[in-house]
Amino acid sequence: MPEPAAPVPSPPVPHPPLPPGRHVPTPRELFLGFAKIAVCGFGGVLAWSRRVIVQERGWMSPEEFNEQLALCQVLPGPNIVNFSVMFGSRAAGLAGSLAALFGLLGPPVILMILAGILYRRYGELPELRGVLSGLAAAAAGLLIATSLQMIRAMVKNRLTAGHIVAVVTFGAAGILRMPLLWVMAVVIPISIAFAWWERR
Repeated sequence: MPEPAAPVPSPPVPHPPLPPGRHVPTPRELFLGFAKIAVCGFGGVLAWSRRVIVQERGWMSPEEFNEQLALCQVLPGPNIVNFSVMFGSRAAGLAGSLAALFGLLGPPVILMILAGILYRRYGELPELRGVLSGLAAAAAGLLIATSLQMIRAMVKNRLTAGHIVAVVTFGAAGILRMPLLWVMAVVIPISIAFAWWERR
């Protein structure tokens, strides 16, 4: 009687996939989604990135968004650029990373070239200065609203060591004005240790 064939091992997954049951965006959807974030994100894209990814498209939960953004903030480079590459890779591999990255960077580059040409010609008009001041105020309001929504996603769970680390980090860097690199050098290993301990 012949021996049964050995099971063929499944190929390794190059990047952690999205949770089961979650809609996995295609490269085209990633490009259009991050292009919308870039075009609508006056004064910064953090507010619109959370709105599009979490609220409109449902690609991530609020907790997942906070965790991935926190990781991107400690990596070199712009936060949202790191976020687009990482999320695109999780969703569709290399093609997803490139689609999200070009969607995020392509439209603003074109718009800023056109805006620079117009500003050079009409930048001294007082009406234009008033418009720019209004856009800055609106961007500040969006950032504050997004920060409150992210805090709500954190505090709805029980108090954990991560909340204490967040408060200590804010106090050290935001209130005491300690050097950010020194604060991160101390806080990051402590945060990793707490996360490892809680998931044991």
